[in-house]
Amino acid sequence: MSWEEFKNNQTQGQECPSQIHREAEYYYSTGTARPPRKRTGLFVLMTLLLILLSVVVSLLMSLRIQIAKSADGKIALYVTDGNSAEKSEETPATQTPPTAEQAPESMAIPAPEVAVGSSASLQISEPAEEGTETLSLQQIYQKVIPSVVSIINQTATGEITGTGIIMTTDGYIITNYHVIQNTAALQVSLQDNSVYYAALVGSDETSDLAVLKIDTTGLTAAEFGSSEALQVGDSVVTIGDPLGTQLRGTMTDGIISGINRDLVIDGRTMTLIQTNAALNSGNSGGPLINMKGQVIGINTMKMSASFTNASVEGLGFAIPISVAKEIIDELLTNGYVAGRPAIGISGEAVPVTAQAYYRLPAGVYVRSVEETSDAYAKGIRAGDIITAINDTEVASVEDLNTVKNMFQAGETVTLTVYHSGTIYQAEVTLMDASGITQ
Repeated sequence: MSWEEFKNNQTQGQECPSQIHREAEYYYSTGTARPPRKRTGLFVLMTLLLILLSVVVSLLMSLRIQIAKSADGKIALYVTDGNSAEKSEETPATQTPPTAEQAPESMAIPAPEVAVGSSASLQISEPAEEGTETLSLQQIYQKVIPSVVSIINQTATGEITGTGIIMTTDGYIITNYHVIQNTAALQVSLQDNSVYYAALVGSDETSDLAVLKIDTTGLTAAEFGSSEALQVGDSVVTIGDPLGTQLRGTMTDGIISGINRDLVIDGRTMTLIQTNAALNSGNSGGPLINMKGQVIGINTMKMSASFTNASVEGLGFAIPISVAKEIIDELLTNGYVAGRPAIGISGEAVPVTAQAYYRLPAGVYVRSVEETSDAYAKGIRAGDIITAINDTEVASVEDLNTVKNMFQAGETVTLTVYHSGTIYQAEVTLMDASGITQ
């Protein structure tokens, strides 16, 4: 019976069947004339389909099945575990390193197992005699480009790209510390586009240097030249990946603009070569090259608006190779540089808002303390605030490191510490920085 029939019956005084009562009740609540149809079966079917789809997706993700085309054009099926790839029977029998264009990320050649104590070392050629013929820019590029690699650092928050220099024919590579820091996985792409996972041999934040190792041989190692004889005005070139791998292998030229430039970066002083050869993000870790095709520096940074309010052009800096050699050789031997000073804490600057709200002093808020450190033995604990070191007030970690880095491990400094409303001083012996944050 329709709603119109129901209304007519009501008007004529007829009694309504129970179904009519239900229709009337539903009409008043929904504005429609019929009660809804039950769709329980459809809901159950859709639920089962969703469950089945999620199971299939999970299975595919766990197997990480990928399809790629090999160098000879054949299609290959890859079932990977995230580090190495097992090829199906349809894959060509000969295994060649996949190229950056051909291979998905998980198909890169796995990183080698690297043991500390390598006998490798950085070899620097003797300075060339006066009057030795220089190379053209084209000749320099052809000589050095096979020794330049692209580095892709996969971190928890994204991707960092940089440049590296092949040091030995069996896969040792030099780059910057800031290129590989906070890494979850490192990949190296050679000039033939073959891709390798890299193992981190050692790194040193203070000098901004790191050494990697890939599992291959027969590489073209760069020739390294002395940086001690450099003079302002000497011509130089750089090769690297400005702004990422899309512009990989870019060459720029310029001159030595200054030598022995002392710059304070993140609380540490670095003595660098200054050049006006164009450097950009992505050039870090790449070579600074003299006109004989020898690497005489490792590009590390450019001056930008973060250093000054003035407009900045043509201010790039590189680590002198003669300074880097000692660090690199120690990284190859130990995996770290011994003797770096550390207090044995991790911390951060006390925010200005916290200083005002909680009436706290400016300084470094201690997050944690290494239990083997002298700082821990002297009673410094998480929650304390270091306000000064050797009577020099500090408002940030950089301020603290600037003074700390004037000393060596084993030497003593005086820390002024705020603890639960009281201030005291502690004589703390600095420890070796290997594995310690500050």
